[in-house]
Amino acid sequence: MKAAVIKDYATQIEISEVAKPQLQDESVLIQVHAASLNPIDNILRAGYMKAMMPLSFPHVMGYDVSGTVVEVGKNVQSVKIGDNVFARRNQEDAGALAEFARLQESELAIKPDNLSHQDAASVPLAGLTAWQALVSKGHIKSGDKVLIHAGSGGVGTFAIQIAKHFGAFVATTTSAKNAQLVKDLGADVVIDYKTQNFEDELSDYDLVIDMLGGDTLARSFNVLKKGGTMVSIKGQDTDGLAEKADVHFEAFFMSPDGKMLTELGALISDGTIQTVIDSVFPMDQAAAAYDQLATGRAVGKIVVTLP
Repeated sequence: MKAAVIKDYATQIEISEVAKPQLQDESVLIQVHAASLNPIDNILRAGYMKAMMPLSFPHVMGYDVSGTVVEVGKNVQSVKIGDNVFARRNQEDAGALAEFARLQESELAIKPDNLSHQDAASVPLAGLTAWQALVSKGHIKSGDKVLIHAGSGGVGTFAIQIAKHFGAFVATTTSAKNAQLVKDLGADVVIDYKTQNFEDELSDYDLVIDMLGGDTLARSFNVLKKGGTMVSIKGQDTDGLAEKADVHFEAFFMSPDGKMLTELGALISDGTIQTVIDSVFPMDQAAAAYDQLATGRAVGKIVVTLP
């Protein structure tokens, strides 16, 4: 099958012939219609995490995928051949930018009929990250004041909408050109990170969702009230700032979860949450799609389609 691969760390993406994934008892094979890109793809490709998450080569790029089931493992019960499904695949099954992909039954969700494959592919990693940060780790509740950094990014666009769904008051940081977008998604307060210091504008917040790490993470402790919570997908509290501020700190990696993805799919299907897609590339332009991702200026998600 054809796939977008790298043949070593820090190399260019190319379209090559690779072996079709082997069906497992608890898995399905899908014909891929669309996949989406995430910053972790380029981080792994560069080799920054090879001690923790080593790649084998040739490595098929991508984790988020949507497609049609063409083979079903003998222990699979929830899906059948012909079903349209979407998922964020685990590290072992990585490889979404290919003609066929293997998904574990526990990690996939049935694609709602009114959701295109492009939209479905844009959801899994970013949507699950936002949901787990807010709900599983942040324990969000109605009336909470929540600061979501990078509100126009892949995770941020979902996080704003999920927080509003739970009845929170939402502030977010973004650039001026994306201010209207995040307002349309539900943000109550918009901070232009280029001209404003968010810690001067906000105080007494219950929850902060950090996607940036570094100085942004450190400064964010200043907006939390005592007993509040900081959840970060990008950094660690190496200086003990949480203890000094008397707040709770959580750092985590998203976990694939088919049941949670089904919940998200239902909220998108009924219009509660909308997807935000920056751009769409055909698979033969996968290298250009990853170059676009590397700029850090994508609004929402970048999607790759397969014929």
